[in-house]
Amino acid sequence: MSHLIELRSRLLKAVGTVLVIFIILFSWPGASFIYDLLAAPMLASLPQGTRMIATGVVTPFMVPVKVTMMAAFVVALPVVLYQIWAFVAPGLYRHEQRLALPLIISSTLLFIAGMAFCYFVVFQTVFSFIASFAPQSITPAPDIEAYLGFVMTMFLAFGITFEIPVAVVLLVRMGIVSVDKLKESRGYVVVGAFVIAAVVTPPDVVSQFMLAVPLCILYEIGLLCARWVKPRDSDSEEEQPVV
Repeated sequence: MSHLIELRSRLLKAVGTVLVIFIILFSWPGASFIYDLLAAPMLASLPQGTRMIATGVVTPFMVPVKVTMMAAFVVALPVVLYQIWAFVAPGLYRHEQRLALPLIISSTLLFIAGMAFCYFVVFQTVFSFIASFAPQSITPAPDIEAYLGFVMTMFLAFGITFEIPVAVVLLVRMGIVSVDKLKESRGYVVVGAFVIAAVVTPPDVVSQFMLAVPLCILYEIGLLCARWVKPRDSDSEEEQPVV
């Protein structure tokens, strides 16, 4: 029961933090401003004076609210991860604690970096590329709900892609695979990167390359970091849980 009470307390703190930040962002700068900021790359690629459309009755209200909730979760992510860390840390070994905290921090920063790369680099390039193929006889006017779904998919894809170094380090640390074996698998990784990019990105060459190439680069970064990590089997430290 004590563990369940602790879990409930941690969940309430995490959810409460997200809700407080959501209320603050909803009040200022406002849900409309946050959505306009998210839609800026798309609007920049549309013809002058063209706006996005909303086909649903409550869509103009619900979509900005969803975007604000997403922004609140991203802002509150360090607090949420700290609550998770505080709950599981007492049951970890000392060497696991020393590894887990840097991994949590680095995975958070890498996920946010992936979203930032997607917003500032990928969106502008992809939207401009797609707009250049639009026939002169049509006027593009994307629906805001469809745009939100596209943005969420792309943010998730690039956020997870930027976690590749963390995954490589974990594989080496747990002794599942060695660094030399990972080096030998470069060819398979490159092929897999382009297959994954073709599945999760829109059907255009630019976005696929802009996901696959960073994935390969981050894989190499993970190999460099994994050289400094000892496999778990070679760790001579006593595995005594911290109480």
